[in-house]
Amino acid sequence: MSAEAMKRSLGKTACKEAPAIPTEQLDVARGLENLPVSAWPPGAGPRPAPFQYTPDHVAGPGADMDPSQITFPGCVCMETPCLPGTCSCLRHAESYDDSLCLRDIGLEAEYAKPVFECNALCLCGENCRNRVVQRGLQFHLQVFQTDKKGWGLRTLEWIPKGRFVCEYAGEVLGFSEVQRRIHLQTAHDPNYIIAIREHVYNGQVMETFVDPTYIGNIGRFLSHSCEPNLLMIPVRIDSMVPKLALFAAKDILPAEELSYDYSGRFLNLVGSKDKERIDHGKLRKPCHCGARSCAAFLPYDSSLYWLNCFCAPLL
Repeated sequence: MSAEAMKRSLGKTACKEAPAIPTEQLDVARGLENLPVSAWPPGAGPRPAPFQYTPDHVAGPGADMDPSQITFPGCVCMETPCLPGTCSCLRHAESYDDSLCLRDIGLEAEYAKPVFECNALCLCGENCRNRVVQRGLQFHLQVFQTDKKGWGLRTLEWIPKGRFVCEYAGEVLGFSEVQRRIHLQTAHDPNYIIAIREHVYNGQVMETFVDPTYIGNIGRFLSHSCEPNLLMIPVRIDSMVPKLALFAAKDILPAEELSYDYSGRFLNLVGSKDKERIDHGKLRKPCHCGARSCAAFLPYDSSLYWLNCFCAPLL
């Protein structure tokens, strides 16, 4: 595609200025990702609030497990490809197809199925098809200023449905630290904390709390949408601490803003109680996603006070 054609394509975004593939611009990722992540507008304009960049989870206050520790055993697939029935990392079925796209994604799936990738102790090679999220960014992304939602994240390339886009990485916290941080927030502070609740086969619920407010990656710039183009899936590689991987829920065009549903549901079906502006005395934050099915307000979890919730069965 010519430079002029690229400008015309990117000019169709809601942001009036046309973004560009990064050259010598500021790298929001500070060289810690496979690809640089540019910021728009370029030059000496406004910049996102400073934070410590990390491409992976880090252990924060109260964390039960260190996400950097390798606790899973590796598979022994040296001469044969990793396949269900022979590879210990593939519990039931293959997670990815030949194009490295996630299987069972979208409206046809009843829930988000957890994924186990091959890890650092596995004997299979780096080209194993069961290694996707661990390969990091594969598409050029850009942090940009939105009209009403602060800083957002968009793609500069076409992303096919099912492809891995980025992680939502940050500090892994204990429950008491989550509550402490949330209660320190004011009505004007953005909330980045997310809770992942996974239902185990015996009826128990595993909870993981991640906060990229102070230490995090580009996932912290993702906006909420009631009709999102990303789907969050817990992916485990080296330990039981899941990586919060975001996959394309549909084909995504260049310059399209990236978003996911903060409630964890692919379709944000809202009940009558959720439509109330006040919940337990807390003012609901308005939603500016612009979707036809917009619920008007951001998802709310009264059990933790402004904590997002994501649920998926852990089989």
